[in-house]
Amino acid sequence: MLVDSHAHIDGTEFDADRDEVVARAREAGVVAILNVGTGDPHGGDLERAVRVAEQYEGVYAAVGVHPHDARLFDDGAAGRVNELARSSKRVIAWGEIGLDYHYDNSPREVQREVFKRQLRMARELNLPVIIHSREADAETVEILRAESGGAAGGIMHCFGGGYEMAAGVLELGFMISFAGNVTFKKAEALRDVARRVPVERLLVETDCPFLTPVPFRGRRNEPARVAETARCLAELHGIEADEFGRITTGNFQRFFNLSLTQ
Repeated sequence: MLVDSHAHIDGTEFDADRDEVVARAREAGVVAILNVGTGDPHGGDLERAVRVAEQYEGVYAAVGVHPHDARLFDDGAAGRVNELARSSKRVIAWGEIGLDYHYDNSPREVQREVFKRQLRMARELNLPVIIHSREADAETVEILRAESGGAAGGIMHCFGGGYEMAAGVLELGFMISFAGNVTFKKAEALRDVARRVPVERLLVETDCPFLTPVPFRGRRNEPARVAETARCLAELHGIEADEFGRITTGNFQRFFNLSLTQ
């Protein structure tokens, strides 16, 4: 059993074969997929993410405004995300939200304010938060501490920071999720961090269609390939792959209070 704790299977990259993608995930032992909505909060992007989750058994959704799109966040967007989070039982988290200082697609001050506002909105709905952080380790942790993290917990997705950041979010009670980049040849520093994260706080994801793990790097990523990332993390912790899958699936189930079956 495996869980893909962060995917984007509602994207146009999957329009031609989404049914087959979900079927391959099932064949690979993936019992749940968390489909995370991103894009223009005034368009239909977030609604599309929820619709896809509602179409498939074992697929859940998160909705929120990505830091890339923070410049588009206003009262109308806030109301739209809030309504989506309330209206569908498949929405189990708020995100992905956070800071991205690599691309700076939105001004940093705007990113920070929108991040804080969404943390408060998630707290009002008692929803866990899915956090995106790139080249903003210290400020991400600082804001999470100031806003009391996620009242219902949180996941640091696609972890790419240093151990100081990992320790900071672990202290706040967060889960840490690793994606296919942990398998890359030059990712030894990231693997060193992954070794130090307790297995009971680990999740595994694809972030598909991005970050395809070795040995499929260069192709479109999809949920079935979460098995390769899980295998890498299992080796880092000296655990058999099946056991690692059982542990991380249990982590996901407990975190979201779900009952998953194969």
